[in-house]
Amino acid sequence: MSECRSCLPGELHYRVTAGTDANEKVMQGILPFMRNAGVLAKEEDGAVTVRESGMADFMDFCRDHMDASRMTFQLDGAGEQRPFEAVAPLLGAQWIDSIVYQGRVVPYCQPIVDRDGKLFAHEILSRFAREDGTLAPPGEVFRAAKARGRLYALDRVCRMSAVKCAAELPGKVFINFIPTSIYAPEHCLRSTVALAGELGIDPSRFVFEVVETEYVEDLDHLKRILDYYRQRGFQYALDDVGEGFSTVEMLRELQPHYMKLDMGYVRGVADDPQKQEVALKLLAAAREVGSVPLAEGVEAPEDYDWLRQSGFELFQGYLFGKPAPVTKEQG
Repeated sequence: MSECRSCLPGELHYRVTAGTDANEKVMQGILPFMRNAGVLAKEEDGAVTVRESGMADFMDFCRDHMDASRMTFQLDGAGEQRPFEAVAPLLGAQWIDSIVYQGRVVPYCQPIVDRDGKLFAHEILSRFAREDGTLAPPGEVFRAAKARGRLYALDRVCRMSAVKCAAELPGKVFINFIPTSIYAPEHCLRSTVALAGELGIDPSRFVFEVVETEYVEDLDHLKRILDYYRQRGFQYALDDVGEGFSTVEMLRELQPHYMKLDMGYVRGVADDPQKQEVALKLLAAAREVGSVPLAEGVEAPEDYDWLRQSGFELFQGYLFGKPAPVTKEQG
C-alpha cells in the first residue's frame, strides 16, 4: 500500500516572504548561492521556498543582513502567514520527526472495569521514547507534531501501535484518535483496519475513542469517520463528555457506543451536588441514545460507590490501576 505524504515525515519547506523591497533585493542577491547549495526549492517575486536542511543558515543570514521583523513564512507553502521568528521553534522541534519515522511509541495500558470490579477492557495510552531512552511528555509531543504538520503521522503511528497491542490484551481495547487529523477515512484509516485483519483480531474488540471533539468544526466529516469504523464492525466512544464541545447535543448527534464522563465531574462527585446534577444529566442522555456510560478518573471509593449506585456501568481510574507498560503477561 502506498503512503500519502502525511503518513511519513518528509523534509519541510518554508515559503519565506521578503516583506520589503530592501529585503527582496538582498534575497535576490543570494539566490545563486542557495541554488548551488541545493536548499532552494522554489523562486517567486518577493518570496523563496527554502528546504529545511538550509533553513537554519538562511535564518541566521536574514537576521544579520535583512529586516527579519518584516518577513513572514508559510509552512509547506500553505496556511497562515507567520512571523519569520516563529521558524526557530519549528526547527527546534525536528526531534518529533524521528519519533514518527522510527515509530518510537511505548504503549501503556490502563484497565477499565465493570460494576463488579471485573476487568472489561484496557485503554491504550501512547508514550514516546527520546533518543536517550527517556520518555517525552505526551502533551509536548503532540504540540510539536501539530506545529510541524505531523499530527496525522503521529496519530497514525499511535493507532497502529495500539492495534498491535490488542493481541497481547484480553477483552476490548480502547484506542484514542484525533478526528481533526484525518483527511479522508477511506484512505487514512484503511491501514489501521487492514492491520487488525492481518492480526486476526475481531473488529468488535476495538473501541476507537474520539478525543479533542471541542476542535471539531466539520461534524459531517466526523460522522463519516465514525460511519467508516461502524460499517467495518468497530465501535467508538466519545471522550471527556461534559466538557467543551462534548455535550448532550454531541451525544445525540454521534450516538457513540460508549460515553466517557469527564473526570472533572467524577472526582468528588459523591459530595458535590452540582457535579451530581451534571453526571445524572449525561447518564440520562447516554441511556437515551443507547451509549454505555463509563466514568473515567475514578480515584476515591466513595465516588465509585455513588457512580455505581447511580447507574454508571464501567469505570476507569487510579482506584483500579494506573497506566503501565503493556506486557504479554497481561494477556
